[in-house]
Amino acid sequence: MTRPGKMSPERARLLRDEARRTRRVAFVPQPGTRKHREIRFSNLRPGQMEEARHLLEHLENLEVDTGLLPNSVAIWYDIVDYTLEGLESALVERGFHLENSLYCKMFRAVVYFCEDTQLRNMRQPERLIKKSNEVYVKAWEHHPHGDHDDTPPELREIK
Repeated sequence: MTRPGKMSPERARLLRDEARRTRRVAFVPQPGTRKHREIRFSNLRPGQMEEARHLLEHLENLEVDTGLLPNSVAIWYDIVDYTLEGLESALVERGFHLENSLYCKMFRAVVYFCEDTQLRNMRQPERLIKKSNEVYVKAWEHHPHGDHDDTPPELREIK
């Protein structure tokens, strides 16, 4: 029997899942590869939000819920699996109309850029920081500089 305040494995899993689905304000830094975004739809076509939600729910590794704002869908995903740009372009290709306010366009551009940069950085091989100075040492040895003396060693000896 567990006390109400005591942590159990079940409660820990519940808290973890609850934290994963925590809704953040749209424009806060989200470190790591797991992202929470909201896709906002235009009012031009009524019912497209529910249709999009139904469509997105069938994708693997993508959590979908109703958005905080009307005509929006909240999504949770890992950028290794999806990007916001990819999801939104797939929806647009299927005939959905996204909100095109200046705020949404700017927000999308920033998110697209950040996710693309993060993916590119993840694909780059990690630099070997400990050996990076060797590159500079070798470059210094081959670079003509004031510390180099062309006099042969036998003529440098003072008698």
